Amino acid sequence: MRNRPQREEALAFLRAELAAGRSTTTELTTRAAWRAWARFAQQRFDAAPTPDSDGLLFQYGTYSFSGRPMFTLDLTRQFDVNDDDGEHDHFVQVHCELRYEPEPALDALGSFSSWFFHDTDEDLDQWFAAMEGHLEVLLDRRPSEIDLYEEPE
Repeated sequence: MRNRPQREEALAFLRAELAAGRSTTTELTTRAAWRAWARFAQQRFDAAPTPDSDGLLFQYGTYSFSGRPMFTLDLTRQFDVNDDDGEHDHFVQVHCELRYEPEPALDALGSFSSWFFHDTDEDLDQWFAAMEGHLEVLLDRRPSEIDLYEEPE
């Protein structure tokens, strides 16, 4: 779609949203990171013209991806990339991972995931409100680590 940024610009857009008004991402509370990611999630990018081509994934749980257990909030944007014939070729995901030292209050949250897809009948504001409800215990905390990345690169 014309007048929309290219999908390849998504990670840079997310970095800019997280950096807005801050000298480093380590200053971010979960609330600030969530608001920055929500702005990023509302920005439409030039994506394939199918209902599942631009998706948002909200997920959390305690995982050992980096070698030691950490409570991880993973905010992901997934784009469907089509080949020259307009057929699905692969997905590209832009991640904003917030990691916290494990503790009983976070472990009690267990794990959770929810998808939202642009260009469907779902309401983005309602989805944001529902997801923010899952963040109550995290909103005023500062993550121990923040990782922004795109896969595949």
